[in-house]
Amino acid sequence: MDGHVYGALGQPGVGFLMAIVIGALAGWLAEKFTSSNMGLLANIVLGVIGGLVGNFLAAQFHIPIFGFWRNLISATIGAIIIITLVRAIRGERTY
Repeated sequence: MDGHVYGALGQPGVGFLMAIVIGALAGWLAEKFTSSNMGLLANIVLGVIGGLVGNFLAAQFHIPIFGFWRNLISATIGAIIIITLVRAIRGERTY
């Protein structure tokens, strides 16, 4: 073990409560970017899952994700990807 405490988004210093806050903000931002209307709970869920997706993608490209702002950006990008994929699978238009 490297001595770091890893939070819900898999990064040092981001705990469960902060993952919920970042997830809610990221889901809300993704909702605005994609012109969706999903509600608070869906925003939180999409934001947290988006954070996992965003952090996974960042790790694949060797981009370090730490701190509030980088986690928020990563989670927002991940949530936008998820929303876009769901819409594509459902056959919904994205504009």
